[in-house]
Amino acid sequence: MIGAGYIGCELAQTWQRLGAKVTLFQRGEQILSQSDPEASKILQNVLRSEGVNLVVNAQVQRVEVQGQEKVIHYTAVGLEKETVVDGILVAVGRQPNIQGLNLEAAGVKSDSKGIKVNDHLQTDNPNIYGVGDVCMNWKFTHAADAAARIVVQNALFSIWGIGQKRLSSLVMPSCTYTDPEIAQVGITEAEIQQNAEKVKTFYISLDQVDRAILDGETQGFIKIHIQRGTDKILGATIVSAHAGELISQITLAIVGKLGLNTIANTVYPYPTQGEIIRQAASQSNLGWIKGWVKQVTTTWFRWRR
Repeated sequence: MIGAGYIGCELAQTWQRLGAKVTLFQRGEQILSQSDPEASKILQNVLRSEGVNLVVNAQVQRVEVQGQEKVIHYTAVGLEKETVVDGILVAVGRQPNIQGLNLEAAGVKSDSKGIKVNDHLQTDNPNIYGVGDVCMNWKFTHAADAAARIVVQNALFSIWGIGQKRLSSLVMPSCTYTDPEIAQVGITEAEIQQNAEKVKTFYISLDQVDRAILDGETQGFIKIHIQRGTDKILGATIVSAHAGELISQITLAIVGKLGLNTIANTVYPYPTQGEIIRQAASQSNLGWIKGWVKQVTTTWFRWRR
């Protein structure tokens, strides 16, 4: 497997569990380079523990065919190496399949990244819309489905621009379907680093959740990010066996403009793994209570003196 993005990681684990001996090449230091570093490290350790030969900081140079085998020549940590394999899967990105469509004749502009659309998903020809991987940064099935709904609204039910919907209005979750799963919604790790003073994060490890302990699924965590000084939810990362299911609760809260306090005051059935969300949210209330108690105590002792 060349490329340790979400497709490379998903298929590497799949084939390893099916009995193949998998080598996974990653150009950088971290697999899932766009994900939370802690989440990537957990999955990295899991893949290695399951027998995947993970090679980071690797640069594939060339491939030679020798009979039924293929020889991959690569460099890693400045050293030239090679490995012999039966098959190669390349997962280093995608190219839009738009050659031969004669888009220019229809007034539709495109480039190497795909068809150009505006926030309403219109191409340069306002009567032609684009949707899906060929024109969007979100390359997920659920993203294409949500965008298609926008196209239907804008193309058929918007008169003189009234009622048009925007792609940028969507709150888009994502999930890497490894074991454990890694799900994310809202603000990214890179955005957090750029605005660290404006973001507060609440963290709970799965080994603090009773149901996860009972299920033997304690590898993982939740991080919920809020706007500092408020309970406005900016995003979250969840690593767990059911992260793809759990992230929808955070997505719904963001879409519905529900603050973290609303989640903290919601009763969750016990024992469930979903309780990790309430536990993380409850930290915001505990922080407020601790601050309130500290303030009252400080005032009391000052008064006593």
